[in-house]
Amino acid sequence: MSKSKIEELVVTRSGESKFGEQIIILPSLTNIYDDLINLDVKHVLIGIPEAVGVFANYGKSGASKAWDATIKILLNTQNNHLNRPEQLLILGHLDFSEAQKQLSKWDQNNEKHIKKARALVSEIDKEVSDVIYNVVKAGKIPIVIGGGHNNAYGNIKGSSLALNKKINVVNFDAHTDFRALEGRHSGNGFSYAFAEGFLNRYFIFGIHKNYNSQNILNEALNADNSIKYNTFESIEVQKIYKYKSEMKKALKYVSQDAFGIEIDCDAIANVPSSAQTPSGFSVNQARQFVHFFGSHKKTSYLHICEAAPTKKTATQVGKLITYLITDFIRANSN
Repeated sequence: MSKSKIEELVVTRSGESKFGEQIIILPSLTNIYDDLINLDVKHVLIGIPEAVGVFANYGKSGASKAWDATIKILLNTQNNHLNRPEQLLILGHLDFSEAQKQLSKWDQNNEKHIKKARALVSEIDKEVSDVIYNVVKAGKIPIVIGGGHNNAYGNIKGSSLALNKKINVVNFDAHTDFRALEGRHSGNGFSYAFAEGFLNRYFIFGIHKNYNSQNILNEALNADNSIKYNTFESIEVQKIYKYKSEMKKALKYVSQDAFGIEIDCDAIANVPSSAQTPSGFSVNQARQFVHFFGSHKKTSYLHICEAAPTKKTATQVGKLITYLITDFIRANSN
């Protein structure tokens, strides 16, 4: 991301300092690893403005717009001793504009177009995996914003290759995203990562009983004891388990090794997303989740996905994601 673009987005005010005035950027991108390795930053922000994976999973488009909605709000966040902008480098976003143009010509009811979209997701995977690999190899923690949950695959693969071992993941989600290996889309990033040996332990936090098939539950229950989950209903409806105790249980399961944090905005009530829900965890619970897991020293990355803002909701979605980013930076910087 260029300095001129940041200056264009930041609204300055006398007597105030904004994130965008303090944020670190790279003067040029030659080799991401070489550019990052000696920089005194901990977190690297990356945008993925695409909705191809959501389309390929028969979902509602709009996830390509989350990055633009977020960066405007983040750059205008107050810089004070309660925030840590000096810990963050904005790398910018991956350019999938051509993929988005192709997507606009396709029909979701046409199986040939679905197949083309799934092939295109595999190409997107390569770019995401590569940038995550370089950021993690340089010893930094990626914060990945926007796009569908298909990008979890690139986060996991890139991190695994950089660390030279399988990694664990905790996923705040209404769905397992462990669908069949039927061509890449937003519903099978974790099943592909698991099948290809990049994902080890996987905990899905708060799945909805109404939206996960028996076949998927059978897969999740029988994947070499490497997958565990709880349900939203058991925590918030039946009140069998307490939210904090379930977070502790999930952390104990994934924190035996490096782990990624996945936040699917479908799991947060009334947030515009590819599968928006009227019943889900609250925004404050999502913030608690990011803070709780982000505080752990073995956190490898944060991924916030599936938000699908409209013109009317862009500011609210941008604020939500910005809260999650700043919560993570504060927790992870201590």
